[in-house]
Amino acid sequence: MLIAPLDWGLGHATRCIPLISYLKEQQIRVLVSGEGSIKALLQQEFPDIEMLPLKGYNIKYSRDGKRFLLNMLFQIPKMIYSVWHENRWLKKTIKKYDIDAVISDNRLGCFNNSVHSVFITHQLNIKTGNSFTDKIIRRINYFFINQYDECWIPDYPFENNLAGELSHPNIIPCKPMRYIGVLSRFQPDKTVVKKNKLCIILSGPEPQRTILENKIIQGLDCFAESAIIVRGIPDKIPTLKNLHSNIIQYNHQNAAALSNIIQESEIIIARSGYSTIMDLMTLQQKAILIPTPGQTEQEYLAAYLNDKALCYAVSQDEFNLSESLKKIDGVDIEDNIFEEIYKEALDDWLNRIHTLSN
Repeated sequence: MLIAPLDWGLGHATRCIPLISYLKEQQIRVLVSGEGSIKALLQQEFPDIEMLPLKGYNIKYSRDGKRFLLNMLFQIPKMIYSVWHENRWLKKTIKKYDIDAVISDNRLGCFNNSVHSVFITHQLNIKTGNSFTDKIIRRINYFFINQYDECWIPDYPFENNLAGELSHPNIIPCKPMRYIGVLSRFQPDKTVVKKNKLCIILSGPEPQRTILENKIIQGLDCFAESAIIVRGIPDKIPTLKNLHSNIIQYNHQNAAALSNIIQESEIIIARSGYSTIMDLMTLQQKAILIPTPGQTEQEYLAAYLNDKALCYAVSQDEFNLSESLKKIDGVDIEDNIFEEIYKEALDDWLNRIHTLSN
């Protein structure tokens, strides 16, 4: 089995962790494609995992959020080449490693007629901020999704879902679709005791990660309670200086340690990336979500969950720590239980592959 996560941030790789774990439990030989931070992350979680080098899309992000869409449009030729390259790479890799099936998390070119392939995405309806470009992007997205045998959506089919219009479009792909529930690397632990008031999880592309970090650090100057910062960067980067003694910082934490830190904290501050949202909802954590400027997906998700009172959302420009902490009181997610149903999808899929091979 080949798992191929997209390299736009670490979210696509982290939400593949429960899939990899379950497949390994079923005695499936799992290979994972990726380089750089994805390789480092997954090898930390699975020291014995077989990693196959596959270049990412290497998308560059602008400092100005208002230019995000224009910046993406200029990089379309590079993305098209990456899709073509990974499709050719997969054809050779299938023969070399005798691969039976592929799970692609948003990598558009990881399909081949010789194996059964699944495409994972929560964004069937991609929002660009413009209805005309929305339609064009949807057609392109569906063209590639329809090259796969199935499409799996990490969300729920009913009203109590996490992605709203993104995962529940009016127009759907031609291939079979299945909602597989949340994909989170974390497991809730009811025995964990709250020790910290605040946990700040920084993530996402530069320079916006550092811009948010600096803004939060300014707010922490007058913060007297305990706080933890997880910076989301490699350990070789120097730690922050001149922080108050009530603030603990880590450059990076593995899944087990991060899960414990989150559950020991009363309030989480994080980006509104979908994988982060699934992790926080799984752990039933109150959160202040700050979308990356210009990323329409994150802006939509933050607003959608804010309207459902599942989080407090605020833009990066308007973020003020003391004011945000006052407004988080209206958030209550304890009555929302998000069950794991992805294992059923994997079991059914493995049975179908076994039937087809015989």
